[in-house]
Amino acid sequence: MKGKKRRHERATSPETLVLSLIMAALSAIICMQIIGRIGITPNTSIIGAVVAMALARIPAESMKKFRSLERQNLVQTMTSAGGFAAANCGLLAVGIVYLFGEPDLVIAMLIGSTISTLIGMSFVYSVFDSDLYPGDYPWPPGVATAQAIIAGDEGGKKARRLIEGILAGVIGTHFNLPMAGIGIVFIANIFAMTSLGIGLILRGYSQQIFSMDLGQTYIPHGVMIGAGIVSLIQAILVIQRESSSKTEKREGLARQRTVTPPQVKRNMLLHLGLYILGAIILALISGIFTNMTFGSIVLWTLWSGVSALIAAILVGLAAMHSGWFPGFAITIIFLTLGLFMGFPGLPLALLSGYVASSGPCFADMGYDLKTGWILRGEGKDVEYELEGRKEQVISELIGGIVGMIVVGLFMNMHFELNLLPPVSGVFATTIKAGAEPGIVRQLAVWAIPGAILQGIGGSGRSMGILFATGLLINNPIYGIGVLIAVAVRLIIGTEPMEIREAGLIAGDGLYGFFSALAKTFF
Repeated sequence: MKGKKRRHERATSPETLVLSLIMAALSAIICMQIIGRIGITPNTSIIGAVVAMALARIPAESMKKFRSLERQNLVQTMTSAGGFAAANCGLLAVGIVYLFGEPDLVIAMLIGSTISTLIGMSFVYSVFDSDLYPGDYPWPPGVATAQAIIAGDEGGKKARRLIEGILAGVIGTHFNLPMAGIGIVFIANIFAMTSLGIGLILRGYSQQIFSMDLGQTYIPHGVMIGAGIVSLIQAILVIQRESSSKTEKREGLARQRTVTPPQVKRNMLLHLGLYILGAIILALISGIFTNMTFGSIVLWTLWSGVSALIAAILVGLAAMHSGWFPGFAITIIFLTLGLFMGFPGLPLALLSGYVASSGPCFADMGYDLKTGWILRGEGKDVEYELEGRKEQVISELIGGIVGMIVVGLFMNMHFELNLLPPVSGVFATTIKAGAEPGIVRQLAVWAIPGAILQGIGGSGRSMGILFATGLLINNPIYGIGVLIAVAVRLIIGTEPMEIREAGLIAGDGLYGFFSALAKTFF
C-alpha cells in the first residue's frame, strides 16, 4: 500500500535464524579444514546465497519465505561470517600461540580473537556508507553476490548473463586462470586494480626483474607502512570535514551519506577504546602482565589497540577498492614494529593473533553490507536501509560467535593433525627469530615510495595500499590477468561485462570452494 512503512526481514526470525545457524556452523567447519590444508579461505557468501535461493524454489509453503531477497541476504551474511571468523580469525590466532609453544594459552587467545573479531564487525557497521567507506564504492564481492541474487530472482537476460559468467568462471578457474580478478576489474576502481596488478607482477617475477626475491626482503612491508601512514592521514582529513550533510553526485544522482564525518570520528574513537579494552582483557586472562614492567604493559596495551584499529582501517580500504583483504600481510608489519619495541615473545604472539583478527571480518561484513545496500535500493529509502543494515550486523555478530564456538570445539583436533593455517607458522617463526639488524632502515627507505604513490592516487583510489598489497602476495598470474582485464575494460568499457563479471567471481568462488572441499576431505 502506498505510504505503508517498509519493514525489513528479521535476522532472528525462526526460519532465517535456524538456516543461518546451520550454514554458519558448516561454513566454519569447512573453512577451518580448507585453510588448514590449503592455506586459503573461500568467500562463502555466494554459497549461503545459493542455498537460500535453492530452498526458495522448493514447491513447499514453508520454503516460500526464502524468496525474499532480504532473507537471502541475511542467510549469506551469517554464512560468510561463520567461515571468516572461524578460519581467518579464530583458528589462525590460536595457531600462532600453539605453534609458539604455549598450548595452555590457546583459550585466552581464542577469547582475545573473538573480542577483536566482534569489534571489527561493529566497526565496519558504524562507518559503512560514510565518506571514508562509501556504500557506492566497489566492494566487488558484495556486488557479485547482489547481482547473483537479483539475477536468480528475476531470471531472463540477467540470469543468462550470470550463468554465462559462472560457466566461464568455473572453466577458467579449472585451468588456473584468475577469473575472480578479471571479474573484479570490471567492478572496482581501475587505478586501484592497475596498481594491484603491477605490484603482483613485480613480486612474482622479482627474481627475473631485479635479480632478488622481494618476498625475502622487507621492501613490501616498507611500502605498505608508507602508504598506510599517508592513507591514515587521508582518512583523518575525511573525518575532520565539518559538513554533516555532504552529498556526492554519482552517475547524475545526488545521494546523501547515511553516516556523517562527525559520526565517523566518534565511532573510530569509540572502537579504538574498545580495541584497547579488549587488549587489556587479553593481557589479564593470559597473565602476561606478570612478566612485563609497568611501562611495557602500558605500551603493549596501547600498541595492540592502535594496531588493531589501523589494521582494520587499511584492510577495509583494500577490500573496498579491490576485493582483497591483506590482513595477514598488514599484521606482519605491526608484529615487526613490535619486535623493535622490545616486547617479549609471548606478548608478541598474543598481539599478532589479536591484530590479525580485526580485519578479515571487517572486510567480509563490508562485502555483505554492500550486497544488502544494493538489494535494498542503494540507499534511496534511508530508514529502510538503516533498518536492514542493523539486521545484517546482528546476523554477522551471531555468525562470528558461531564460528568461534566451532573453533573452540574443533581446535584440539586441528592441533593433533597439524591442520593449522600456514601463516600462523610464519608469525610464530618471525617472533622466535627476533629483530634483525637493518630491517628498520629498509622499512624507512621503502616507506617513501609507498607514501608518494598513495598521496598521488588519493584516498579514493588507494593506489599505494593496493600496490603494496600486490608486493606482499606471491601470485603473478593473478597480476597478469588483472592487467589484461584492465586493458580490455579500457577498450570495450564495462557494459558488455555487466552481470557477467559477477558470474566470473561467483564461478571462481564456487569452483574454488568445492575443489578445495574435495582436496580437503577426499
